[in-house]
Amino acid sequence: MTTLETGRMGEDYAAHWLLERGYRLLSRNYHSRYGEIDLIAQKDQVLAFVEVKTRRKDAIAAPCEWVTPAKRRRLIKTALLYLQENPSCLQPRFDVMEIITENRNEFAVLSIHHIENAFWLEGTV
Repeated sequence: MTTLETGRMGEDYAAHWLLERGYRLLSRNYHSRYGEIDLIAQKDQVLAFVEVKTRRKDAIAAPCEWVTPAKRRRLIKTALLYLQENPSCLQPRFDVMEIITENRNEFAVLSIHHIENAFWLEGTV
């Protein structure tokens, strides 16, 4: 299984997990010139911009550690463009979903961790 296939399956799993918990999926793989937001979802009065990170259990670092400061800046800029195109009264929030899998050859989820408010607008973008 390629990294791209694993990432896509992780996003599918995360989307399903969010739907089961009452979120409404507004967009998947939203692209801008700055980058991509994996999932954009709404629950109650919150608009969640969700970065999904899927890693094997033997990975060198936790999935959330791959959301670097540079990645956060790109996500924020992309979210701002999304909000310009889709004005909303909802409270924006940046989440990270960590998905841990068994091994490289098959997609067997061991755990999922939804980190709400994983980061916020930090100074200048």
